[in-house]
Amino acid sequence: MENKLNVVLVHGAWGDAGHWRKVIPALVAKGYNVRAVQLSLNSTEENIQRTRTLVASLKGPTLLVGHSYGGVIISDVGNEENVVGLVYIAAFAPDEGEAPGQLLEKWPTPKGSLIANGDADGFFWLEFDKYHETFAPGTSDEEALVMSLTQKPIHGSSFGAVSGKPAWKTKPSWYQISAKDDMIQPELEAWFAERMNAKTITLDAGHASLASHGGEVAEFIIEAAESLSVGY
Repeated sequence: MENKLNVVLVHGAWGDAGHWRKVIPALVAKGYNVRAVQLSLNSTEENIQRTRTLVASLKGPTLLVGHSYGGVIISDVGNEENVVGLVYIAAFAPDEGEAPGQLLEKWPTPKGSLIANGDADGFFWLEFDKYHETFAPGTSDEEALVMSLTQKPIHGSSFGAVSGKPAWKTKPSWYQISAKDDMIQPELEAWFAERMNAKTITLDAGHASLASHGGEVAEFIIEAAESLSVGY
């Protein structure tokens, strides 16, 4: 039986690995060795190390997929020797010396920034009653309710964490733009995709495209995986 490459899924802020629930079955059905990392969201350094540890534990070529803030993580971990490609799902794709918060200032403030509030420990939460319309439009009321009430906050320091050398400069990259994104401006996403010369698709989706358009996101990841044509 032919062995398929590893696919590591990296979630973003205000969620966890469960956000990939509509993507994972399609990837597994294709025979890929899928793992979805659970980030602490305590700090970018810790999130990078947790993902790097998982990637290092896998044998063979690996495709990294990052949603939202997860794009920051895969841009760094993608430099690992066994990583052969990167897929960004409505994600940050910083260059060396850039930070997520700084990049969001390139275009008018997105709606999502206005509903993110910090707590006494420096973690940021999205307002629960505005999560559906802002973060996860296109999902059912029930799904959005669960996503909202189980959201995982991110430490504010992550928005100022400066990135190192990005893997997208040397490895094949793909980018999915969400045309109705209220968390990361669609214009910024298009700018990321163009800058990295990524193979790109645009979905008529909000930020949580992996939940609202899981089938299309899975197909895009599979297309990336198949195009790598890794012989092993």
